[in-house]
Amino acid sequence: MEEEFEPTIIAFVCNWCTYTAADLAGTSRLTYPPNVRLIRVMCTGMVDPKYIIKALLDGADAVLVSGCHPGDCHYINGNFKARRRMRLLKEILPGFGFEPERLRLTWIGASDGIQFADTIKEMVSQIKQIGPNACKQQMVI
Repeated sequence: MEEEFEPTIIAFVCNWCTYTAADLAGTSRLTYPPNVRLIRVMCTGMVDPKYIIKALLDGADAVLVSGCHPGDCHYINGNFKARRRMRLLKEILPGFGFEPERLRLTWIGASDGIQFADTIKEMVSQIKQIGPNACKQQMVI
């Protein structure tokens, strides 16, 4: 019997908004798939594109970058920097052999626990349709 594909999603989340929303989702007992691994960063503006490429090359099936809504950044313009970087990164990902859909940028506020849970559910569903990361299949363990 063949096992169902369960994607691994690496999520770089802003300390002030999305991480708090994830915490709220947990304390509110909202359920979402356990496929996501959170990496808390102080601001999405500090997420270097090489972290995302490395995550994908190391076998992550998708990467989520999520932070404060534009205009709500605690560091004034960090989320605008993140938006510019993600836009450029989506353009070069096919050069590395990755579908641009494997990278998603979202804005989830601290009080949006429901939105966080829904985003994870939607992303897991989307990545299941795309299939596993080709790099993961090439890895020798």
